[in-house]
Amino acid sequence: MDNHLFNPAGPLGFPKAEVADHPADPAHAYPEYLESGELEKKGYHVEEIGSGSGFYWVTNSFYDAAFLRTGQGVIAIDAPPNLGEFMLSAIEEVTDEPVTHVVYSHWHSDHIGAAAMYGPDVKIISHQITHDLLKRWPDPLRPLPTETFTDEATLDVGGVKLELSYKGENHCPGNIFIYAPQQKALTAIDIVSPGWSVFFHCDASENITGWIDAHDQILDYDFDVIVGGHQTRYGTRADVLAHREYVHDIVDYSWEVLREEVGSELMVEAGPRKRWTWAENQFNYMANQVTHRTLTKETSTGQKWTERLGGASNMTKYHAWTIMESIRLHRTHDDYQRRDGKSAYIW
Repeated sequence: MDNHLFNPAGPLGFPKAEVADHPADPAHAYPEYLESGELEKKGYHVEEIGSGSGFYWVTNSFYDAAFLRTGQGVIAIDAPPNLGEFMLSAIEEVTDEPVTHVVYSHWHSDHIGAAAMYGPDVKIISHQITHDLLKRWPDPLRPLPTETFTDEATLDVGGVKLELSYKGENHCPGNIFIYAPQQKALTAIDIVSPGWSVFFHCDASENITGWIDAHDQILDYDFDVIVGGHQTRYGTRADVLAHREYVHDIVDYSWEVLREEVGSELMVEAGPRKRWTWAENQFNYMANQVTHRTLTKETSTGQKWTERLGGASNMTKYHAWTIMESIRLHRTHDDYQRRDGKSAYIW
């Protein structure tokens, strides 16, 4: 498809990304099950993970979720509609236990929008904010939670435990951490996509400062495996450390570029009556600077980010724009307009 057909808006729309412009994703982003034909045959992959038994990861290679077998019923974590009833198939593949409990990670439809499939009799646990948001915007496919908490809670079914924790807004209000201590398995949705750069604009997160901090909050847990909600595989502590490094590179270069005030000549070029043209060019120019510096640097392993994270060449510019704008809004401006026209930066 040529760019004219792809983008009838022409220069007012987005250009078509060309495959040839991007390097191949690193091999570790594509685990063995993708080569086995399993997804084409079954529609899903299920795998027991963690250092104990009974915790399972389910994926269709773009969305993933988890469940815990307790001996007295299954605790399901999330219900992505993109995975849908294949989640039920995965549960039925490994146990005869019914689903008795469902934990909502957060309120977004792309992660719990098939929850009605678990039936009307399950107990649904979420943060109070998730309950309130779902009550405000009802969705029959996302039944209201039957139990809520505000800070910390423990779900205990037959002695098998999940520790639920809310550490403040990150990806969205009410997004919780779900930890299986016996299995050392953590579910933290839409913060890290193991082996990959996350989706556009820091996974469409609503509080970028909180989202950045969530990487450190994840690392406070004693976990062997992490379910991130997206892409091709579950992760490890090394995956979280890698993504944290990547994000902090973008943060550092965003500070650097903002303080340089690069591209101010674009305002003169646009003229006084084309201020949104100037703004678009100015912010895109700065985001391009951040993107270039992030993707050309040598990382802690001696590799570039395109060699460490799948999709980094596609997604970094969107993260750079979003993180740079978040810093501009959430952090100090370093200075403000003085009546004497002088500048006195605090740094």
